[in-house]
Amino acid sequence: MDKKRLLLATGNINKIEEIKDILKDLPLEILSVKDLGLERIEVEEDGETLEENAIIKAKSLADKFEGMVIADDSGLFVEYLNGEPGIYSARYAGIDATDEKNNNKLLNKLKGIPLDKRKAYFKTVIALIMENGEITTLTGICEGYIGFEPKGNKGFGYDPLFIVTGYDKTFAELGEEVKNKISHRAKALEKLKIKMKKILEDDGNENSSSK
Repeated sequence: MDKKRLLLATGNINKIEEIKDILKDLPLEILSVKDLGLERIEVEEDGETLEENAIIKAKSLADKFEGMVIADDSGLFVEYLNGEPGIYSARYAGIDATDEKNNNKLLNKLKGIPLDKRKAYFKTVIALIMENGEITTLTGICEGYIGFEPKGNKGFGYDPLFIVTGYDKTFAELGEEVKNKISHRAKALEKLKIKMKKILEDDGNENSSSK
């Protein structure tokens, strides 16, 4: 079977390796924007939801590539703060905010709030645009709550504050190996794998029946 082409709308090496690893058993040629010289394309993520932003990113490349395209967007949603920081998670403390500044802003907003009111969840949405232009979104959620101080040094973003339900440790304490099995991204990627298998199977059946 000829390999289908899949473009990842990201320049993040860690994301690329993670996606390649989870899809490694499938007959796919997986490419990044860097592979195609498309990394300079700037996209204005002006959607009001993670779903909208993921689709915007995928669409920005779909017309420049023959094959399928995926893009993702993630955010942290804190119930007490009515879903903040949400789609603004990466720039919560400003456009050029560091992880430390974002974390400090979140802690300040939750100052004096007891643990039982610090429930939160991480959410990832993957947008997949197929060769016929059809768009599918796949969602992964990981629940937990926000700690009172950063703990652990193995993560990034809000990982040192996010205590995972059932583990009672932050993502930054658990480390990549565990995180990559239970995280919001891992759950969305597992759904992507199931979807890609079905697409490839359906395509294979169509090809065999047309012979």
